Amino acid sequence: MNDDFETVLDAVGPRLRALRRRSGSTLAGLSEATGIAVSTLSRLESGQRKPGLELLLPLAKVYQVPLDELVGAPDSGDPRVFPRPFTRNGMTVVPLTRKPGGLQAFKQILPPGPDEPLAEPRSHEGYHWLYVLNGRLRLILGDQDFVLAAGEVAEFDTHLPHWFGNGGAQPVEFLSLLGPQGERFHIRARYRPSP
Repeated sequence: MNDDFETVLDAVGPRLRALRRRSGSTLAGLSEATGIAVSTLSRLESGQRKPGLELLLPLAKVYQVPLDELVGAPDSGDPRVFPRPFTRNGMTVVPLTRKPGGLQAFKQILPPGPDEPLAEPRSHEGYHWLYVLNGRLRLILGDQDFVLAAGEVAEFDTHLPHWFGNGGAQPVEFLSLLGPQGERFHIRARYRPSP
């Protein structure tokens, strides 16, 4: 068991170096982003320093990867997400992602409601992407007022004051992706046929 533990720890340094190089970061840039000294980062990557949570957590956040990926934890074998819906202000929200930070995905269901916004449009850090599955979604974005039908998409910087609600007589279902400040949505898919 102890040998397995040492093997996992020994593999962290090369994995960190590969992540940094893949992201195009320098040790100095990574140090600035994480608050970890350049010398410590260098020793981590070379295997001269054992990684601890106080070092791995900021690195996982900067690289936007789960901690498991940094330490090379074995796959859990079950990629399914078991969402636990909750209701907030009459809207049912179904979380579709399980990792904190980075992009978050939700399915949201709004019952029919009043035509006028119940609250003032708000702004906050981040970027938002909406895709309407069923019904009509009313979106107030700055001075503009839109109604999105099934199959329509909207994306916007959340610094712009915004509000959304039901825009029709039926419930509206939509997918909502939220990202950190300035992060745009990119789809990256690689097909690898099995040997």
